[in-house]
Formats: sequence, structure tokens, C-alpha cells
Amino acid sequence: MDTPMTTFSESPDDPFAVRRAASAVLDDRGTVVGWSERAEQLLGYSRQEALGRTALALLVDPDDHGVVMDSVAACVRDGGWFGVVPVRHRSGRRVQFGCRARVIAREDSRAEWFLVAAPVEEVVQWETDRSVLDGLFRRSPIGLAVHAPDLSILRVNRAIAGFSGIQVEQLRGLRIGDFLVQQDTDKVERQLREVLETGRSSYDAEIPCRLLRDPDRELVVSISAFRMQDPSGRILGVTQTVEDVTDRHRARRRLALLSEAGARIGTTLDVAQTAQELAGAAVPDLADCVSVDLLEPVSRGKEPVQGMFSTMRRGAVRSILKDAEDVMYPEGHTIHIPPDSVQARCLAQRLPVFDADQKGVTGWLPTDPERAERALKLGDLSLLAVPLVARGLVLGLLSLWRWRRLEPFEEDDLRLAEEFASRAAVCIDNARRYTEQHDTALTLQHSLLPHEVPSHPAVEVAHRYLPADATTGVGGDWFDVIPLSGVRVALVVGDVVGHGIHAAATMGRLRTAVHTLANLDLAPDEVLSHLDDLVDRLAAEQESTGDLQIVGATCLYAIYDPVSRSCAFARAGHPPPVSVTPDGQANLLEVPAGPPLGLGGLPFETAELQLAEGSLLALYTDGLIRTRKRDVDESLADLCRALTLRADSLEQTCRAVETALLQDRPTDDVADDVALLLACTRVLAEELVATWELPMEPMAAARARELTAAKLTEWGLEEMIFTTELIVSELVTNAYRYGDGPISLRLIRDDHLICEVSDTGSTSPHLRRARTTDEGGRGLFLVAQLTERWGTRYTREGKTIWAEQPLPSGPERPAGR
Repeated sequence: MDTPMTTFSESPDDPFAVRRAASAVLDDRGTVVGWSERAEQLLGYSRQEALGRTALALLVDPDDHGVVMDSVAACVRDGGWFGVVPVRHRSGRRVQFGCRARVIAREDSRAEWFLVAAPVEEVVQWETDRSVLDGLFRRSPIGLAVHAPDLSILRVNRAIAGFSGIQVEQLRGLRIGDFLVQQDTDKVERQLREVLETGRSSYDAEIPCRLLRDPDRELVVSISAFRMQDPSGRILGVTQTVEDVTDRHRARRRLALLSEAGARIGTTLDVAQTAQELAGAAVPDLADCVSVDLLEPVSRGKEPVQGMFSTMRRGAVRSILKDAEDVMYPEGHTIHIPPDSVQARCLAQRLPVFDADQKGVTGWLPTDPERAERALKLGDLSLLAVPLVARGLVLGLLSLWRWRRLEPFEEDDLRLAEEFASRAAVCIDNARRYTEQHDTALTLQHSLLPHEVPSHPAVEVAHRYLPADATTGVGGDWFDVIPLSGVRVALVVGDVVGHGIHAAATMGRLRTAVHTLANLDLAPDEVLSHLDDLVDRLAAEQESTGDLQIVGATCLYAIYDPVSRSCAFARAGHPPPVSVTPDGQANLLEVPAGPPLGLGGLPFETAELQLAEGSLLALYTDGLIRTRKRDVDESLADLCRALTLRADSLEQTCRAVETALLQDRPTDDVADDVALLLACTRVLAEELVATWELPMEPMAAARARELTAAKLTEWGLEEMIFTTELIVSELVTNAYRYGDGPISLRLIRDDHLICEVSDTGSTSPHLRRARTTDEGGRGLFLVAQLTERWGTRYTREGKTIWAEQPLPSGPERPAGR
């Protein structure tokens, strides 16, 4: 092989350096007239053996004469030659040498050849190194710059010239600050000086390198550097490689933004909060200003109406401006979208729209020219409008603005904004649907729970309902105060398993059933037995439909009679009630526990207790006393202490219970909803109740009329005598005809006049329509027509038929205790 003649090198790595290569001199006849010591070492011929002999005869096999003579001809023609030739070693073996030859003219016009040779392996390696070095400076796409110890530029390759926009020759002698902005120059020079001082190479340091000729264009480079020194250790300078990684930097930044957005957007199920999180994630890294506008129904948690995009509500706005409201409409503002605006086109096409010619401002603010003018004064505005679409529904619009950065939005920015909008739209839609369902559940539960507990002569009450999750406000706990016949009252507290709309719906069904059963005047244990059957049926219904929601509940049902001061309790898996006596002694009442509702087939028991006037009853759900981090007995003790604290009202006692058991409870320790019902017992004054025992004889009705008339006269209710006598007569007559044992008549005066007739029979009276020819059968019909309501309740001793009449508005009733 042969190549054009190159110059000799004195580089220590050059195999043709004088101290490393074999050298020889040939005269014009090819005779060896000079032979170096290194030639003797490499080829084995001593100086005496080589001098005076022709090189062809000494060093070349006859078979290789042709190859060598071609090389000689090239050398004569070109004045020099370089190539690989076969050479015979003194030992006779054939070796390949890289050889350089140059013709040297002498004074006598004769020519001599100066030869330098080295083993071909060393020559090939050196040529490879030279080729790599040449490629780095001429063809490499990665920048290469060689700096002197003072950081002035010694040499650069063409890639550096491409970065800087300055020719290679013009860069020599310049400094980095001659073509980079000062801030970025300081960072680069700081890195190079550290390499020069420590000798530790730096690798892949990403540094912004904005050029003086275009300081607004983002340019990020990766720089690696190493120190140069000669064999003696003298520092020659520093070399750095420079690679444009702007695209990689932007891609990594976009990935980081996406990752951050994924963590920041959708942390709650609140539409407004999600919109604010979207705006906050995009400023300032993606845009200088961001607005999120939602369709009016979406902002209220409703299903958006498609095709009606003329009115939106601003959900969020973020800007690098301190006074953003001077330019952007604030949150909550109603936005009217002009039909020919960029934003209207974006919503109609459901596609992102670029705008770099100010139409996004002038079209967006046609009715607010002052605001539009302030926006245009910011500079050249670039707008990117992206629709918020989820499940095929347009929910709103994401608008991104730039003016501080001179470069407008690009395709990569569009893809990033679309990803932001896509994630946010899903989160907003989830929040909207949750809000809709939550509002539905709240409406359902609020319609099921008592809005106001009615005042009742038997008890004074106060209550609390606190859901486990205050944000949802929906649970399965409930309480009730239900008026019963005979001025009695039913106190109910229940707890359905679970939370949310399923628990609220089950609670509603149970509460309705309790009211129905209470109106039948059933005993507490019978009420719970019927509720147990209902829960069984509900569970069977859900199982048949494949619904895996667990159906179960606990309940405490109590009936208090202010006349007898007796209170009957029954509970189904519910915490026991607490009673506080008038002298401040708190006790857990011993009421048989009973199984939770839904187990089926197990009995419930009623416990009846006498309560002193002014006793305090506390009925509650287990959310009040059960926590993950506290013993139930401790909570019960705290409850009893709170109930015995001096208070001016039951509301104060409720607040004391909240403070003692709920105020300092950690959020993560809230296990269940809380329902609390406090009732302070009253006793009906003796003068407001009259009771008589009547014999089982035909004259019982007449005697009942006499007693009734006398008592009503005493109470000042003379105008009610005729009607009441008729009612009492019919009820006593009915008891005489169809009942057993002695007859009891009781009149109770409260806000109603109540007539009760009791007997030991169990025959159920019923209302029927008598024919015109019937001599009887009209008694209960008359009672129903003359009274506000009437009914029957059963006791262990028999039954009681009762009827209520409203008192006339004139005279005030005597005050009870």
C-alpha cells in the first residue's frame, strides 16, 4: 500500500520518531551508505554487514522484488513515498515494515534516499490514532475545544464552529466569554478551572450555553473535560467535548413536569381544587400564565351539556405576574366566549389550537379593551388552547400563554399540554361525578335524618351527627325522637354497617320501618325483632342481585312514659345507654345486649327501669367510643365524666362530650360516624292525669261520662265535654262488649286531650262501615271522625284504645313539671 508522502514526526508516540524507528541512507544506486543502531536492533544486520551492500540484495527476497521496485518508482516520481514493504530479517524470516522514503539532493546533483521504517503493527496503530484525531477535528458531530492554561482557545473542531456561528480560524485565541453570555461563561470556566487545578476529569455536565448572538434561544450542552500534560507532567491545557443536548434536556424536563403533574393533579375529589392544581403544575415551567375555564354545569358538579360552550366559569388562574388580575379574569368569573375566537374553535373541534398573532387576546377580550390592551403590552404573546375532554365530554378549556420567552409554543409543548389536559380532565370528571353522587347521597341522607327534633313534653333533647369523613358527610348512623300515644316518646339510635350512599339508603329503609313499627305501639323487643327480619330480607335482596355490599346494623330502642316515669329499653348489638341521675351519678344501664340486626332467629329482651325526674339519658353509636388507638372502657369513662359536668343546657353537654371524646382525636383515628342523642326526662304533673277503674257492667259507660264531665269542668274544658263524653262512652262500651276483666279509664291533659280505655282482652278493634239497616258498628267510626287520631296498643295485661283531641286555643293548660 502506498500513500502520499507525509512529514516526519518527533512525537514520542510516532513509530517513525528517530529514537524509535530504524533508519538507513541509500545512494543513487541503492547501496546502503548509512545504517542506524535501531536498524540493527530491528533487522539483525550489523553496520558492517549492511554498509556497502545494495538494499535490494540485503533486505528483499527475490519473490518481493516486483513489489519493492513499484515503491521505488513511486518514490522517484513523487520525491517521497510511504507504505508497507516486506523485509527479510537476518534470521531469514519475512517481516512487514512500514516505511517512509524521501529523496535528498546532494551538492554533486546526485540523489540519496533517506529511509525510516518501523514494524507494521506500530505504524497501523499510529495511523489509526492519527485518523481518529483528524476525524475529531474535521468530521465529529460532537464539539471539541482545546484550551491553553489561561483558557484561551488553541484549537476547535467544526462542530464548535457550528455551535458558535464563528469560523474555526477565527475562534483561535478567543475566550469563551467572547461568544457566550456572561452567566453561562462563568459556569463553563468554573468547570474547566477545576479540571486544570485538580486533574480530575469531569463528565457529562449539563450547562446552559446561550450565545451572545441569540441570547433568548435555549441551548443546553453536555461538557466533559480532561487536563493535558506532557510526559514530564507539565500542564499544557485542558480539552473539552461539547454536545448539544437541548432536545434531551427538554425531553427530560417534560418528563419531570409530567411526573410532577401526575403527583400534583387530582389529589382531591374537588373540582375547583383540581383545576387549581392543573394551573399550578403548568406555571412557570410550561407557560407564563395559565387559565382553566370550566363549563358552568361542571363547576357545580353536574353533567355538561355538549355543544353549548358560550359560557364558562373560571376555575383557576396562575401567572408569573404579581398583579395577574389586571390582565386575567379572576377565579369564579363568568367567561363569555365569542363564537369566532380561538377558544371557541378549540372547543368546537375538540383539538388544540396554536395562536401566535394576538388573536387569542383580542378575540378573548372583545368587550374589555382595557384588559386586552394591558395584555398586549406584555409583548409578543403566544397562546396554546387545549380542550379538557373526558369520556367523550368537553368539560372546559386549558389556555396557556407565553410572553417572557420569545420562542413560541412548539409541537413538544403541545404534546405536553395535551397530556396535562388529559390527566386533569379525567380527574375533574371524577371529581365532578363524585360531587354529583355526593350531593345525591347528602340529599338522600338529609331527607332521611330528622331536620329538627320536635319538642316533646316527655323529654328535652339535644343531638349531634358527625360523619367519619367530613368531606363526604354521608353515613349510616341515625337517631330519632318519635311521639307515641299517651304522651310517651320513643328514643332511637341506630348504626348501619359501612358509609356512603348504600349505608344511607339502608338507614333510610330502617328508619322508615322504625317509624311504622313505633306507630303500632309495639314493645322495644318486638320492634327489634321486626327490624331483624327486615335486615334479613334486605341482605337476601342484595345477594340475589349480586351486590356484595354487607347489610347489617345495630340499634337501641327506648320508650319513656312521663306519667309512670318508666323507661323500657332493648338493644341489638348496640352500646348500652348511659343514665345520669339528678344528683350527678352516671351509670351504664344494664340492658341485655341482643345480637346485631341481620343475624336472624335470635331473641331480644326488654329491660324496664324507673327514672327520676330530670334524669339524663345518653344514646350514641359506637363511633363515639371506638377508636383504633384507644380502649373502649377509657372512652366510656370519659363519656360518663363529660355527661356529669355542670352545664346550663343540653347543648353545652353535647359540646362537652365532643370535646372529651372527639376534639383531640387524630384524623387517621376516626373509625366511624358518630350519632349522639341526649334526653332529659320530664314527669307529667299529677293534676294533668286522671285515672279510674270501672266495673265490667252495663252502667260503666254512664259512670265514665260522669267522671269525664267532672274532670273537664275542673280543667276548664267545658266546651269539650259533649264530644269527649261521646268518645269515652263508645270506647268503654266497646271494652264492655268485646273485652275482658276490669276497665280502666285515663284522661291526660297536655297540648292534647287524651282519652285511654284499657281492658285485659286481646281482641283487636277495627273500623268498619255500617250499613243503613245495622243497629251497631258505628262506634269506632264516630271516634275516628271526632278525634285527631286514635289507635290501639297492647301490653302484657291486655290492650289500650286511645284517642287524641286538640285543645281549644283559648285557655292555657296547667304547667307540668
